[in-house]
Amino acid sequence: MASGSQRLDRFLSRTLGINRREVKPLLAQGRILVDNRSVSAADHLIDEFSHITFDARVLQAKLPIYLMLHKPVGFLSATTDPQHTTVIDLLHRADKNDLHIVGRLDRGSSGLLLLTNDGRWSRALMAPEHDVPKVYLVTLQNPLTPDYEKAFAEGMYFDYEDITTRPVRLEILEERLARVTLVEGRYHQIKRMFGRFRNPVLALHRTAIGNLQLDPALAPGQSRELTAAELKGLQG
Repeated sequence: MASGSQRLDRFLSRTLGINRREVKPLLAQGRILVDNRSVSAADHLIDEFSHITFDARVLQAKLPIYLMLHKPVGFLSATTDPQHTTVIDLLHRADKNDLHIVGRLDRGSSGLLLLTNDGRWSRALMAPEHDVPKVYLVTLQNPLTPDYEKAFAEGMYFDYEDITTRPVRLEILEERLARVTLVEGRYHQIKRMFGRFRNPVLALHRTAIGNLQLDPALAPGQSRELTAAELKGLQG
């Protein structure tokens, strides 16, 4: 059974307060619709976003939400925090507390952040084996040299975790500006990699996740729902 799925008869028994034997006649009589289609199989699998009605009475009508947010510097990538303002506080929608963050950004970083109420989607998107690239613009204190590109491409060993980072693509755009593309996101990874060169990161801005680009029309703090084409592109 897929994660987050359950049998239709179990859902109906719990929601209607009846035993599962009493559910079967309702299904046989065509009184249960799932996503506007009559379902008679008790073991039919549903999830949290299946639209379910009983005699036109809505039992479940939760819709998936997929948001793109232009995160500003100074906001915490968290749903709640007793001390700091979070990215959830930037949203002006009644269902914002149902959302969670997909791929966090440090408080001092900015750029593309995704939020959703679909746990399976976010887990799949961030799963290491899916190799979804994340792209960042990084502003450095000191000038860059070709040595950086080679070191990033070879990966770096971090003895604290006893791991070697996977190859990272670094492109020098200006003397102190680089584009960095990686497929993993270890703790403060980019800052730590530049730290090997004793070159402090002054600004870190995420521009893309997979083939999804941060909408240039979004000002810092603004958000919008992903389009169907953007969702399809990420899932592909």
